[in-house]
Amino acid sequence: MSQTTKDKILDIAERLFGEQGYEATSLRHVIFEAGVNLAAVHYHFGSKEELLDAIVLRGATPLNEERVALLDRYEKEAAPAPAPVENVIRAVLAPTFRMAKGNPQFVKLMGRVHGEGLMPAMLKRHFQPLVERFMDAMQRALPDLPPDELFWRVQFMFGAMSQVLRGPHLFDKPKGYVESGAEEMVERLVNFMAAGFHAPVAAAVQEK
Repeated sequence: MSQTTKDKILDIAERLFGEQGYEATSLRHVIFEAGVNLAAVHYHFGSKEELLDAIVLRGATPLNEERVALLDRYEKEAAPAPAPVENVIRAVLAPTFRMAKGNPQFVKLMGRVHGEGLMPAMLKRHFQPLVERFMDAMQRALPDLPPDELFWRVQFMFGAMSQVLRGPHLFDKPKGYVESGAEEMVERLVNFMAAGFHAPVAAAVQEK
């Protein structure tokens, strides 16, 4: 099946925004690479901002659907108890790393979006229902954890995930280092993050 003009523009813009950054990439550059005219971009998307929004929506929709489906499964398996913290984390991470393997360009784009300060707006438009669902499941798994502490631990979790997805490694690899596959990396992160969520609240925080 031949690629539609709309899909071609999306693919080219996703690559250019990921490689050069959103601000540094003009619509003229996109239309030149895609071999279309400016009218085609305006017809399908309206503006550069709406073009970026469409790219994120295209990548986020199947990713979020898979995350929610996995979380639903873990909750049903655990019912009537809440899903374990480890599985709540796994429901977010596993689909993310599968997507990263199949569509690394989208991960690169999201890294640029984060770096240019555009992530908060994107989260509200395309990830807010998922975040609320995830936070609710995590709060049920950790009923004694204060909401403000849960908020920060979730921030730390997504920060760690983003760093691993972006790569490359910050430090030199130790002797005998063996590269981890996606599934192994997910389990490493799940163990690390779950320990953080289960940790007692710091004494300095409790004293406030």
